[in-house]
Amino acid sequence: MHQNRQTLLQLFLTQLRVIGALMLRELHTRFGRENLGYLWIVGEPILFCAGVAIAWTAIRPSYEHGLQTTAVVITGYVPLTMWRHCLASSVRAFEANGSLLFHRQVTPLDIITARSILEIAGTIIAGVIVCSGAMLLGYMTPPKDYGLLYIGIFYQSLFSYATALLVAALSQRSELVEKSITVFSYLSLPFSGAFILESWLPLKARNLLLWSPSVNNIEMIRGGQFGNNIHPYYDMVYNSYATAFMLILGISLTLRSRKYINVQ
Repeated sequence: MHQNRQTLLQLFLTQLRVIGALMLRELHTRFGRENLGYLWIVGEPILFCAGVAIAWTAIRPSYEHGLQTTAVVITGYVPLTMWRHCLASSVRAFEANGSLLFHRQVTPLDIITARSILEIAGTIIAGVIVCSGAMLLGYMTPPKDYGLLYIGIFYQSLFSYATALLVAALSQRSELVEKSITVFSYLSLPFSGAFILESWLPLKARNLLLWSPSVNNIEMIRGGQFGNNIHPYYDMVYNSYATAFMLILGISLTLRSRKYINVQ
């Protein structure tokens, strides 16, 4: 029994090292070591998030529905950027790393996990930097409930990872999925909850949008940011079940993807 437990621990540690090595390889492949190099994993989401926040701050009133416009935009667009970057990095991800599958320790699940961790970590760090800048400039106040904020970020990270698993597996199986992901990411924007609070919507629209895990996650993030200034709408039980189902399905499909990968 003790030997089996030790073997499982060794296997787990081996896979962690594999994922770490894949993350370093991904950083080097995408960004190289010249100029800012690896810092672009944070720099790219900073440019996206800060650019959108500045544009909205410039063209919209300082406050909407009693809330700072900049804070509303940042608390919505940062988690949206996390999801979209995970989505984009997962399309046909196995083809770009197919040669690595010759190594027995490397699996398709490791490849997607490494890419997702990089995108999630980069976006979170970028979000902290953008929020800190907005606070220093007076466009945001510190979060009112850090616990709820962290829970929302955690659930959004899991949701983004689950989406990456599903897209990676399905895009490897179907060219239609591969070609339609960009369109899907734009059409799904109204269902992301990024640019509107659920309390601003009529009941029917709110109940419809709350089927989206992303909406629940962003409502939690905004609940943590604004505290008692808003009434966030989210369902932790449904969100947990929906995210867990996506994760299980995504892992299952990913583990069965090797036979669809053209390893050269």
